Amino acid sequence: MVTVNAMGDNCPIPVIKTKKAMQALTGPETIEVLVDNEIAVQNVTKMASSAGGAVSSEKLGDAQFKITIQMEGAAAQDAAEDVVCAPDARDNTVVVVSSDRMGIGNDELGKVLMKGFIFAVTQLDTLPKTMLFYNGGATLTAEGSDSLEDLKSLEAQGVEIMTCGTCLDYYGLKEKLAVGSVTNMYSIVETMAKAGKIIRP
Repeated sequence: MVTVNAMGDNCPIPVIKTKKAMQALTGPETIEVLVDNEIAVQNVTKMASSAGGAVSSEKLGDAQFKITIQMEGAAAQDAAEDVVCAPDARDNTVVVVSSDRMGIGNDELGKVLMKGFIFAVTQLDTLPKTMLFYNGGATLTAEGSDSLEDLKSLEAQGVEIMTCGTCLDYYGLKEKLAVGSVTNMYSIVETMAKAGKIIRP
């Protein structure tokens, strides 16, 4: 494990430090990068992904984020030279998830499709501002969800993850929420009303 401490560093320093660590590798290795803001998470994630790394991230606390990069070996010297200090990659899009499965038909297929949908959101060039989870969708933000890693990565990049509290209560998951925060119907309606665009899987 290689640790890169970029806490307190302004862009592009976290990206430069991470790139140097990647280029210094002599074989398969995991790099852990610590930063204190969502924009740094976004920029390091883009650079590492374009250089061939498998990237995940997590919000550890207020102004504390961890990016984990799995590398098979050193990155090329010219890898990701064009990704240095991009602006915030979020817009006023809201993703609304009302079920733990996508589409109508086979339930198992629907669950596979929903997992793929949430992963695909992590790959967007422009991330949503907020993701809302209610009814069956509330199970996706709780312990045991197959999508937790992707949702934690989105949260670390500044995407607000909000889950209906009434729904968590109904499913007995109030104490098992594993990512984001609890919200209410008023906030859900307000967030959707203010959205520039709403996406529903």
